[in-house]
Amino acid sequence: MKKRFISILSIALLLGGMAGCQSPEDLIPSISRSGVNSFTASFPDDDRDENLFTSEIDYTNHIITVVMPYNYPRISDNVVTMDKLVRMRVKATLDDNVYITPSLLYMDLTKENHFTLIDQTKAKIDYKVVAEIRKSAECAITSYTIPSISLSGVIDETNKTISLISIDDIGTVLASLTISHGATITPDPSQVATNHDEEFQLTVTAQNGTSKATYTVKKAIPQKVELGLRAGSHKLLFARKLTDLGITSLNMTTGLSATYDHLVINTRGQNSVYLNARTGEIAGTMDISSIMGSLTNFYGTADSGNNILISNLTPNAGPNFKVWKKAGVTGALEPFIDFTTTLALGRKVSVIGSIDGDAIITSPINGASTQFARWQVVGGALVSQTPDILTATGVGNFGNNADVVYSDPTNPNSDYFLSSYGTPYMFAWYNGTTHTVKAYSDAVSSNWIMNAVDYAVFNKSPYALHNSVNSFTWGSDDSIYMYDLNAGSLTSKIHVADTGIYGAKALGGQNANGTGDVAFKVSDDGYYLYVYFMFTNGYVVGVQFDCIDM
Repeated sequence: MKKRFISILSIALLLGGMAGCQSPEDLIPSISRSGVNSFTASFPDDDRDENLFTSEIDYTNHIITVVMPYNYPRISDNVVTMDKLVRMRVKATLDDNVYITPSLLYMDLTKENHFTLIDQTKAKIDYKVVAEIRKSAECAITSYTIPSISLSGVIDETNKTISLISIDDIGTVLASLTISHGATITPDPSQVATNHDEEFQLTVTAQNGTSKATYTVKKAIPQKVELGLRAGSHKLLFARKLTDLGITSLNMTTGLSATYDHLVINTRGQNSVYLNARTGEIAGTMDISSIMGSLTNFYGTADSGNNILISNLTPNAGPNFKVWKKAGVTGALEPFIDFTTTLALGRKVSVIGSIDGDAIITSPINGASTQFARWQVVGGALVSQTPDILTATGVGNFGNNADVVYSDPTNPNSDYFLSSYGTPYMFAWYNGTTHTVKAYSDAVSSNWIMNAVDYAVFNKSPYALHNSVNSFTWGSDDSIYMYDLNAGSLTSKIHVADTGIYGAKALGGQNANGTGDVAFKVSDDGYYLYVYFMFTNGYVVGVQFDCIDM
């Protein structure tokens, strides 16, 4: 019986093995769509974000036209000529089971190039690739101001209107404006003084000489949406690599200061670079040489009144925690806070309000702590150089990563917000009287680091903002979170930026200290909310929202 059982088992295994070795049935190929879905070209050995040029694909005549800009970099006077296209890196995205021969890598776009596309049915299609240098068709006015009275126009791009919000007479004055690169404007109000109390029109002609747009400039007060942001108003203003701004010291860039017109980037041991807050272009370098050092200009932030605050790091820089103040990027550097302490302070400093009036300044106590220091400013004067020391409950120790901001510059018992790398790894909204948590956000992975926060009221609506940082060479984070607080919770999230594209990892590097910063800025006229953020060794980014009813 035993031998018989073994024989039957052997036969079964043999039959099973034969079945397992059968040739698989041919898969029915998916339906071919376009075959080649996109085709891009780029200059080799150039890591600029804008070094990617798309194409127009003529599927009827099988011609791919790579469209090259007239200027490269696009915002420059460097003219692209055909002789610069001799060796271009090319890439195509294809449908499933479609391939190209010969394989793509480089092409000489000064002449015609050819390849054969073989689709899922093995049919062959010959494509021709050519390049065309085109002048820009962009014809927009992107900013409009009256420098003599510091008045910014509200641009409604949909209706092509520029509204100057003013009850008083503006007069016949020069304007300052920016238009699309390579475009021209007629008449030019930056060259000829124009009566801005009367409605007039401006025509912008694109670099290509044919595309045009006409804007109407008028004194007006645009209507606002009832509350908060206008849906769909999100606009990316700029995204600049820190290295493109001349900031090359790794792991040393810590803070952002958002003033009326500028965005100041604090890098330890260096004079601070500042940008045009609307375009991201370098506007200058702020001289802080008298306090410059890796531990002395450790962090920088700004209040709502155009004042910049710069802190040192204790106890590393000595026993005195110091904060200097500076009225805008050109003001004199003055001592502001000088507090003798053994506490670990200065990795983050936040301020709500203006130190010229009423404000609350906070700095977390780093290490095995859930405490923070709080100074109050009343009527433009510090109440005391010695801060109140307060304890936030419901979270684990901060370590070196925390930031606290209050919601009311006149009330030290107002609610506040905490972004920290402490359990339960949630952004927290606190009752400022009891120092207990009113609301938590969704949890963030313990792999990522929260350490920056800001708060603003815009068009009668409160908003909170914080970051989450990837300090590794793996994984995907580097996120920005923004919340509408009207519901009394941290569940209403607002999209600011996609995850993982602005951090150091996105540039092939590492943010070893896990640092970064965020900042709100409400425009003087109350029509725009600007959101700024920075990831150390990565990018600095500006985003605009508005409340214009359009």
